[in-house]
Amino acid sequence: MRVASVTMFALVRAVTYAALFIGFVLVYLPGRFLSWSGIVAPARAGAPQVAGMIMVTIGTAIALWCVFTFVFIGKGTPAPFDPPRKLVIRGPYRFVRNPMYIGAGMTLAGAALFYESLSIFIYTGLFFLITHLFVVLYEEPTLRRTFGDEYEAYFRGARRWMPKRSRE
Repeated sequence: MRVASVTMFALVRAVTYAALFIGFVLVYLPGRFLSWSGIVAPARAGAPQVAGMIMVTIGTAIALWCVFTFVFIGKGTPAPFDPPRKLVIRGPYRFVRNPMYIGAGMTLAGAALFYESLSIFIYTGLFFLITHLFVVLYEEPTLRRTFGDEYEAYFRGARRWMPKRSRE
């Protein structure tokens, strides 16, 4: 019973943090850019809008897969101040070390495409730059200190941003 309540509490925390992050970084700020630039939703859905919606859907699915993997495998959340208790190298993390950021960036890029918005596209680039710096300067050193050799082995086996090609 204790394990179930710990997992449920981690799930509630993860959903709360994810909602706040998604609400601010992926909805509120891009909405501000659209408002400032005067861009409104397109009257018609053409190829850019369809491609954008597909990207947003895939990016959101990847990010949610990551959140649930953190909760059920890592027993924690994606928030740096409430991280997983166990190193998460399963689920989407078996392909690449930072799938959550990739999913979030894909969502932003999809929104930029949907609205055909240069300002959201630039924001997406800034998101990836800031995220890369955060990963290199904070996240990776913290994971090395926390998980030691287990993280080092994972680090050597999975790339930061692009999945490795299969040797088949």
